[in-house]
Amino acid sequence: MYATDYPHGFPAGFMWGGASAATQIEGAWNIDGKGLSGAECIVGGGQHNSTHDNVTKAALEKAITDQSTQRYPKRHGNDFYHHYKEDIKLMAEMGFKAYRFSISWSRIFPHGDDPAPNEQGLKFYDRVLAELHHYEIEPVVTLFHYDTPAALTLKYNGWADRRIIRAAKRYTQTVLKRYANQVKYWMTFNEINTGTTGFHATGAIDNDYSPAARLQLRYQALHHQFVAGAIATKQLREINPQSKMGCMIGRDQTYPATSNPTDVVLAQREDQLNLFYPDVQIRGEYPAYMNRYFSDHHIHIQMAAGDQELLKVYHADYLSFSYYTSRVSNSRPLASDKKITVNMARGFNNPYLKGTPWGWLIDPRGLRVTLNEFWDRYRVPLFIVENGLGAVDQLTSTMKVHDDYRIAYLKEHIEQIKEAVSDGVKLIGYLMWSPIDLVSFSTSEMSKRYGLVYVDLDDDGQGTYKRIRKDSFFWYQRVIETNGEKLEEEN
Repeated sequence: MYATDYPHGFPAGFMWGGASAATQIEGAWNIDGKGLSGAECIVGGGQHNSTHDNVTKAALEKAITDQSTQRYPKRHGNDFYHHYKEDIKLMAEMGFKAYRFSISWSRIFPHGDDPAPNEQGLKFYDRVLAELHHYEIEPVVTLFHYDTPAALTLKYNGWADRRIIRAAKRYTQTVLKRYANQVKYWMTFNEINTGTTGFHATGAIDNDYSPAARLQLRYQALHHQFVAGAIATKQLREINPQSKMGCMIGRDQTYPATSNPTDVVLAQREDQLNLFYPDVQIRGEYPAYMNRYFSDHHIHIQMAAGDQELLKVYHADYLSFSYYTSRVSNSRPLASDKKITVNMARGFNNPYLKGTPWGWLIDPRGLRVTLNEFWDRYRVPLFIVENGLGAVDQLTSTMKVHDDYRIAYLKEHIEQIKEAVSDGVKLIGYLMWSPIDLVSFSTSEMSKRYGLVYVDLDDDGQGTYKRIRKDSFFWYQRVIETNGEKLEEEN
C-alpha cells in the first residue's frame, strides 16, 4: 500500500531477547524421571569436528548404558535445570522482552510414548514459565529441538517410521494443553531443513544405507515431521485460538559464484531446497519444483489419506528462522576454490566475506536479503530466533570477558535488520543465540561460546558453573533499552 513515509526504526513492542535449546543447556539428564534423548547420546567432537550425525545403532546402545557425562557433553549442558532462576534474572537485567527455549520431549515422556507424562518434568517447565512471567518476559517455546527420545530411535528408527506421529501427537497435546494460558508463541521443529543431513534431526540411524536410500529415508522422515507439525497447529487452534504456531528453518542464503546464468540457475535450485520447508509449512503444499527433484533422485514420498489437506489447512502462522551465514553456488569450481560446510549447509567460499575460527562466513547484509525475500514470498510475520557468534572467549584475571568481536557481529546484523524494517518487512522480534554460554550443538564444545554471560565450564565438563557478565551483556542491555537506537559500544 502506498505511503508517504516508511519506518525509521524498530516498532514499539519489538521483541528483543535470546534463545537456547533444552539439549544444550538443561543438564539433569538422569534425574526427576527424565529419559535419554538422542542428543544426549552423541559423543563430544571438538573444533571443526561435528559428530551429531555419526551415530550407529551400536553407538546408541552403548551410550544408553554409559553413565558418563564427559563423553556426552549435552548431558550436563550449562545446568540450566538448577540455575534457571539465576539465568532468567540475568535475562531480565538485560531487559529481555522474550526468551525462546525448548521443551525436552524425553523429560515429559521418558521413552517418548509412555502411558502417562512425567509430572516432575511438567513441573519443571511450570517453574520456568512462572519465573519468566515474573519478569514479564514472553516465552517462545519450541516443541521439537533435535531431541527425539532415544527409545523411539530403537523402537521405530525415529521419524523414519510414521508410527512416531502418534507418540508426538500425545506429547504436543500434553504440553499445549498444560501451558495453554502461559505461552502465546509456539514453534514446531527447530531448523527442520537440517533433517536431510541425518540423525540429529530425524532420530533415524541410516549410516549403513546407500546414498539413495538414505536420501529417501530422510525426506520421508521430514514428511512425517510436516504432518506432526500440522497436527500440533490444529491442536493449538482448538486449545487456544489466540496463540500462534510458527515454523522454523535454518536459513541458507545462497548466491551464485558469478553472473554466468549456469551459476544463477544452480543457486536458484539450491535455494529452493532451503525454501521447500517454509513453502510446505506456510503455503500449505509441496511446491511443484520438488516434484522434479524427487523424480531425479528417485524419491517417493509415502502419504496417508488426508495428509495434503491437513498441511493445507493447518499451516503455520509465522515464519521463524536462524541466520548465521550465507553460501555460494559454483557450477564450475576451480581446484583453488575452497569448499566449506557451515551449519550443515555446503557451498563455496565467498572472497568478499570474512570468517570465524570455525569457518562460518560473516554476512550481515545477507540477513537483510533474506528478510526481504521471505517477506516478499510469504507475507506472514517473520521472527529471527537465532543469530550469534561462536568464539573462544578469554576470562581475565579480573573476571572480565572483553568480547568486542561478538558486539561487532551482533551490531552489524542488527543494523541490517533495521534496514529491512525500513524496507517494509514485518518482523516480530530478534532473539540472539544465546544469552548464556551453552554446549555447541554441532561440536559439543563449551569452548565455542555464544553467550553474553560466561559460564565457568570447560570442554571436559570441569568448572564451577559460575555465571559472569561479558562486555556484550552490557552492550545488549543498552540496545534493548533504546529499542535498537544505540548500537555503538561505549568506551
